[in-house]
Amino acid sequence: MKMAYKEEGKWWVSPANYLPEVTKNYHFPEHIEILDTTLRDGEQEPGIIFTREDKVAIAKRLDAAGVHRIEAGCPMTSEEDAAAIKEICALGLKAKIYCFVRGVMSDMDVAKACGVDGVVIEVPGSEQMLQGGMRWGMEKAIKAASEATRYAHELGLMVTFFPSDASRSDMDFLSTLLNGVLDAGGHFDSVALVDTFGAFSPEGAAYMVRELLRRVGKPVEAHFHEDFGLSIPTTIAALQAGAFCAHVTVNGIGERAGSCPLEPLVMSLQCLYGQDTGIKYDELLGLSHEVAARSGKPVPPTKAIVGNRLFGWETGLPTGYWLKSREMNPLIMMPYHFSMTGQPAPHIYIGKKSGAANVTLVNERLGLAQIEDKDKVKELLHKVKELSIQVKRDLTDEEYTKLYHEVV
Repeated sequence: MKMAYKEEGKWWVSPANYLPEVTKNYHFPEHIEILDTTLRDGEQEPGIIFTREDKVAIAKRLDAAGVHRIEAGCPMTSEEDAAAIKEICALGLKAKIYCFVRGVMSDMDVAKACGVDGVVIEVPGSEQMLQGGMRWGMEKAIKAASEATRYAHELGLMVTFFPSDASRSDMDFLSTLLNGVLDAGGHFDSVALVDTFGAFSPEGAAYMVRELLRRVGKPVEAHFHEDFGLSIPTTIAALQAGAFCAHVTVNGIGERAGSCPLEPLVMSLQCLYGQDTGIKYDELLGLSHEVAARSGKPVPPTKAIVGNRLFGWETGLPTGYWLKSREMNPLIMMPYHFSMTGQPAPHIYIGKKSGAANVTLVNERLGLAQIEDKDKVKELLHKVKELSIQVKRDLTDEEYTKLYHEVV
């Protein structure tokens, strides 16, 4: 895997990221898989409803972006969901199609009838969730999970075992549950380390990945939530510790604070850690817009990677730096090139914090003659700042143009 803090025309990040003393303890897998659960976990956010048409359209976008696995929904939720999963499976996408099921044998028949490649089978993975949420004991959980996972395997389905709330489980309890399922004749190809309530620190996540690999010996997937704003660093820590798959949603949609967001995760892995997931970065913006439109949840303008006001300045000093450096190397003023993710070129705003460089670049963009008289530039900036303070925002092109003609 090529590791470089600076890639011409693509990114320029801290050289400290790639020092041997920093990277020596990384244990990233040779290939990182991305499982997108926008169509299941993302839709669990209250107020988001995806129709069959929505799900099919989003699945096509996910596949075009190079996502390796798509969790297309839960077929027991509704006939609409089951029909959507069947249609997605019939598309012939490159991505493997999974669906979410309970630890109940009849769910496996429904999943198989949909035509999926695999199932994500949920059983509570913490003592409190098992006893408080299900009123089950360990013995009943092991019996149900072993029967369901074995049957799914017999049907030819790939099986990801999904012990919910595993992050808040005692490690001995969790390993007893997982090994109990296997010892009772159950089968799973991988186990998801599920941080249902976003309760992991990065260090805690890495520890539990290592322990699962040591105690259970099955490949580990990372399913983390955003309750404390740490889903990305905890997911990266899990991958560094040996997990092979990251669960994500587009735009980070999901219950409560949401799920690990696809876009900044894969860009961070590539630029900050040298880990190429195979995702097509120039598809991220279109995918984000598709999900935003169909979910009815707009993307915040300054959201990492996909916001529409990420590249550009209103403040005079950085605008001046951009004016001088843009032809030499745009990466002097940004950590990754805007075109890498399909973003447009930087937009220069003008308002309270602006300086002469903003006037120059806004005039250039609007096709207005440059102002040679420095006193007139100062006069124009004075008017700009006054109006900006009055309206409490940067100016529209129309507002600026009117002030320009008053001065020039």
